Amino acid sequence: MSDTSLKALRGSAAIAGVATFGCGETPGFSDMELLARSARAAVADAGLKMSDIDGLCTASASATMWAMPVVEYLGLRPRYIDSTMLGGSSFIAHLLPAMQALQSGQCNAVLVCYGSAQRSAQFGRREIGAARRWMDPQPYEAAYEPLQPLSAYALAASRHMFEFGTTRRQLAEVAVAARQWAGLNPEAFMRAPLSIEDVLAARMVSDPLSVRDCCLVTDGGGAYVLVRAERARDLPKPPVYVLGNATAVWNRQISSMHDLTVTAASQSGREAYAMAGLAAKDMDVVQVYDAFTINTLLFLEDLGFCKKGEAGSFVENGGIAPGGHLPVNTNGGGLSCVHPGMYGIFALIEAVRQLRGEGGARQIAGATTALAHGNGGTLSSQATAILGTAAAL
Repeated sequence: MSDTSLKALRGSAAIAGVATFGCGETPGFSDMELLARSARAAVADAGLKMSDIDGLCTASASATMWAMPVVEYLGLRPRYIDSTMLGGSSFIAHLLPAMQALQSGQCNAVLVCYGSAQRSAQFGRREIGAARRWMDPQPYEAAYEPLQPLSAYALAASRHMFEFGTTRRQLAEVAVAARQWAGLNPEAFMRAPLSIEDVLAARMVSDPLSVRDCCLVTDGGGAYVLVRAERARDLPKPPVYVLGNATAVWNRQISSMHDLTVTAASQSGREAYAMAGLAAKDMDVVQVYDAFTINTLLFLEDLGFCKKGEAGSFVENGGIAPGGHLPVNTNGGGLSCVHPGMYGIFALIEAVRQLRGEGGARQIAGATTALAHGNGGTLSSQATAILGTAAAL
């Protein structure tokens, strides 16, 4: 599809409903039950019924044919199905194909949904990691038995420190900012105060990343509903229009990155901005996938909010915390709010809530544009979405 036709899709679809369920610790719920609760709530939030849903996008880290049991469990008969699995970026990457399906008339209402009981399930990260070594081997890395995904992100952090003089204190600023936002969010899992010194003194997990540089392990479900723009205007909630979306993958393994400090977000961001006709300077709110503190620095640079190598100084002195010069991860992010295996859908949901004015104590006044960015694998897949209110059309 040409750049011209992509621009023609700008604002053609809108997110009409969003919901989360069970974020934090929810014993007794399966992945499917968490997904279903959030899906039904998102459909209701959109003012629709499950029988109105004729498109489905979903993915899971633990099931290769996940869309089929989801269809069965929810009782759907979709005309459009996308179960592309790109890790945590999947649910942001699902946007553009869903917009094309809506515009073509293939379907009328697309449900994008995810659920994971990663924290409470007996079959957790350790077991999934062991299975993946057989089912999804990483030939250039597995032989060395790295502590993945930690070791991969620690490698990127070490390189950024070496090349640009980034410090552990600057990484700690990211964790502290996320916690300050979480303190304003009743849904966040970790809300207790966190200081720079707390992060620096925390147990080292994979040098230079301490346990406080790492995302949470939680349960949670998230979902949103996408419809054509003209239909969204007749539904109960203020439409949040999709102005731009792009996905990029350059590698699977961290050892195959050409430059450990430059991710495919530099491509997905550039293409999403081009579709939207906007730039980083136009974004009122930013939600990035902060699986580790280094992620936030890399994505702020690659998405154009500061020059390469300058993100460390960009986040200093509360730069991305409440009251700072750029509101980043206003829900508390994966570091302090929620991270049930894959976080991307929650970044998008928070962007929508901010543009609807539903942020409560953390609301960014007058926000009309937002960027939501997803990351998958070990800095492998990147997906960027540019969203806006009617004022941004």
